[in-house]
Amino acid sequence: MLEKLSLKGIIAVLTAFLCFAFPHLAALKVKTVRSLPAYKQSIESGDRVHFLKTGSSDAIIIESDGHFAMVDGGEDTDNPRNFPGLELPGYEQEVLGYLKKNCSDENGKVHLDFVLGTHAHSDHIGGFDTIILDPDVTVDRAYLKEYNSAKINEHEIEDWDNQEVYDQMINALNERNVPVIIPDPTPFALGNFTVTLFNTDDPENPEKVGENDNSLGVLLEKNGTKIFLAGDMDNYTGDESRLAPEIGKVNLLKVGHHSYSGSSTEDFISTLLPDTCVITNNTTGDFNVVTNIIKICRHDRIYVTGIENGVLAVVGDGGKIDYYGAICDWERK
Repeated sequence: MLEKLSLKGIIAVLTAFLCFAFPHLAALKVKTVRSLPAYKQSIESGDRVHFLKTGSSDAIIIESDGHFAMVDGGEDTDNPRNFPGLELPGYEQEVLGYLKKNCSDENGKVHLDFVLGTHAHSDHIGGFDTIILDPDVTVDRAYLKEYNSAKINEHEIEDWDNQEVYDQMINALNERNVPVIIPDPTPFALGNFTVTLFNTDDPENPEKVGENDNSLGVLLEKNGTKIFLAGDMDNYTGDESRLAPEIGKVNLLKVGHHSYSGSSTEDFISTLLPDTCVITNNTTGDFNVVTNIIKICRHDRIYVTGIENGVLAVVGDGGKIDYYGAICDWERK
């Protein structure tokens, strides 16, 4: 039947289905709220969280009082086992270029207090080996959970490159003599931010899980303002339900798993009560996830990194967050 329909007809059919299946969603509009400035131009003073434009992958830079750190390094171009499913666009050079343009000193050198890999998936740590090995980049320390393939389901073992990207990151860290720290929940400082890591321990579970289940979450706090970077945390073994009360209400949520299914359960979103959300993707992922988000978060406060050149959050001294980037504005019926 679809082959007899024009493209406009197919779109009309899909739109009708979505409106029927998700009646609270009437339309999806893209709106640039404030264009990202050239970084060296004058913008609001304050500490910054840079959500880079890296497709459906995470590369996040934390900047505070002259200190820089990275949470995840974006997708890479490597495909060590030549799997068709891993022929993905890589963003190593884009991320490295952004660092050198926006986070370097007067000599063009980049100093990162730490890098953190939320979990061993290529769309999160794939680009780190390129960044770590660059001669203009210095890294003080790295936070990374040990990858244990014995706990991972067979699909990921056989078809994905978890082990390879983990080994590449570890080898790069070793080559540059960067100490690797097994994450724990003890808070520490980065400039004016207090940083607390979540999901550092893996509860005993006899089932083999996807690596997303091992994902770290990162909480940034400054003067009562809270930003939670959810990595790819999911709730298949109850991580979101277990951790949400400990995290509490946040001002900004980096939505877990690029807004794909398995993450951002309704209970998780309703406990964190985010004022604003950032989705690290080209558009959005799963409508059920978006449904959970817009029940709580204002529908015109959901930013998407792939629409413009990423999203920038600037946290002022009073804790107010100013945003640059584009939103997907869902209109409700």
